[in-house]
Amino acid sequence: MAKSVARKKKDKTRRAPPLSDHAYKTKLHDLQVELVKLQRHVIKSGERILILFEGRDGSGKDGAIKRITEHLSPRETRVVALPAPSNREQTQWYFQRFVPHLPAAGEIVLFNRSWYNRAGVERVMGFATEKEVDAFFATVPQFEAMVAQDGIRLCKYYLDITKAEQKRRMKARAEDPLKQWKISPIDAVALKQWDAYSAARNEMFARTHSLVSPWTVVRADDKKQARINLIRHLLARLDYPGADSRLTLPNPEIVFPYEEQCLEAGMIAP
Repeated sequence: MAKSVARKKKDKTRRAPPLSDHAYKTKLHDLQVELVKLQRHVIKSGERILILFEGRDGSGKDGAIKRITEHLSPRETRVVALPAPSNREQTQWYFQRFVPHLPAAGEIVLFNRSWYNRAGVERVMGFATEKEVDAFFATVPQFEAMVAQDGIRLCKYYLDITKAEQKRRMKARAEDPLKQWKISPIDAVALKQWDAYSAARNEMFARTHSLVSPWTVVRADDKKQARINLIRHLLARLDYPGADSRLTLPNPEIVFPYEEQCLEAGMIAP
């Protein structure tokens, strides 16, 4: 472990070279073919796949999900992006509104933010009390263990970006008339609350990363590299007939399992 950490400390500033548009489109096409193979197997075998996407505002969750689902069957693929809870939902068991969206046999479900809102946005913005946050941390491992024990394949990805990159993306979003739907009041304070979000993220990792439901971190400053390597990682962890193993080797400098040492080594934005 010490050797691994030392290597990461030495290489923490390394980045994969940018992909040309042609190389990106070629790699993405090949990976999307593999995703279709995966879905064909999921439908035939009745497997249930659940993928969570978390990360700061502007980290690229929407773009990654779009590239994954672009050529999949809409009947067996669902993207879930729940709005703020209603007054009635606020009185329910916290996980209750998420349960109806869990995958049935043959389905792939992708959550664009999930129950981890309680550990991030809700906590930082004061929408949840510390008592509610503590209750969440106490119960989420049990909830995810139940999901896994019932046979649902749970994959948790955290898209990580630097403060400078978030600032750049927020500015571009505000100036793009086609992205106005992405702007929310929370965006205005995202950068101001950077340190609070970092602290909340670190505690979330520490208290919810486990062998049953581990976190995978994706360094997402480079959107193209992030999308390509996230899909590679996803395909590598899900078995399916006819898989082309040459296409499913993610760059470990971009996609890697969470470890506390990753924070110390600078592999995750401070």
